[in-house]
Amino acid sequence: MNFLETIKAKAKADKKTIVLPESFEKRTLDAAEIILAEGIANVILVGNKDEIIKKADGADISKAVFIDPANYENFDKLVDKFVELRGAKGITPEKAKETLLKDPLYFGVLLVKCEYADGMVAGAINATANVLRPCLQILKTAPGTKIVSAFFVMIVPDCDLGANGTFVFADCGLEQNPTPEKLAAIAQSSAKSFEMLVGEEPIVAMLSHSTKGSAKHDDVTKVVEATKIAKEENPGLKLDGEFQLDAAIIKSVGELKAPGSEVAGKANVLVFPDLDAGNIGYKLVQRLAKAEAYGPITQGIAKPVNDLSRGCVAEDIVGVVAITAVQSQLAGK
Repeated sequence: MNFLETIKAKAKADKKTIVLPESFEKRTLDAAEIILAEGIANVILVGNKDEIIKKADGADISKAVFIDPANYENFDKLVDKFVELRGAKGITPEKAKETLLKDPLYFGVLLVKCEYADGMVAGAINATANVLRPCLQILKTAPGTKIVSAFFVMIVPDCDLGANGTFVFADCGLEQNPTPEKLAAIAQSSAKSFEMLVGEEPIVAMLSHSTKGSAKHDDVTKVVEATKIAKEENPGLKLDGEFQLDAAIIKSVGELKAPGSEVAGKANVLVFPDLDAGNIGYKLVQRLAKAEAYGPITQGIAKPVNDLSRGCVAEDIVGVVAITAVQSQLAGK
């Protein structure tokens, strides 16, 4: 099985409930039809059932759970939890009710927080900041996590590099210009995500325009410091840097530029020095190598919530829902 088939199989084995709050968006409804038909997850759609079905335009979403905030039996419980968590920030019961009735993203996150759902996927029609704001306010970060970041699972066709063409690229979606401490945390989270989703040992390369001191610059120094921090905090993790991309994934180049490194030429987790590099890098591989790109997948939130690209298609949403379901399975262990 390929990566997505494996993830779907894992999701089906222990079915979770995922909220899709963008319930009047056609791609989301087409994805819901596939998710329900294949048994990947239970789906909650937020809004008036009749209006959602009309918007579905023939897509069979009859097996979904429809929750209309205006008539939800547990609405007051969500309001109470919202006030409990954000009262110190000025959220009164009246403001909480108003927000939950108007904003399906906040409503969906409260469903996850109160354990009426296991995770949420949105972003087809909402910017990343709008998707993640309620997550960070209500769900907050997972225990032991220093930073919320984002990664892509990249599947490169006809490729024997990485894990048979499978890589994790990070951070390609959130952290603009991480400090050495944040970059080290991103590397550690990404290694865990790779092992969790791909099922193989992570081999982490800290990327730069320099390999082992070949260039001198503050940007290089940042990656060197991040590598040192990550190694100190995770001595058992296969992690090294700083590496140019070719030294990280091509065996012959790695042996030439970084002899003796257990990572050089073998990396399957690529940690980019900043968001510019990461975002450009994943899109280059996606478009030029025709790679499958699943993400941005968030890591570090207490419960799984994932953002979508606004250019996504229904099949992309299906894949992210499957990954979110598997994240939820493993978060409970």
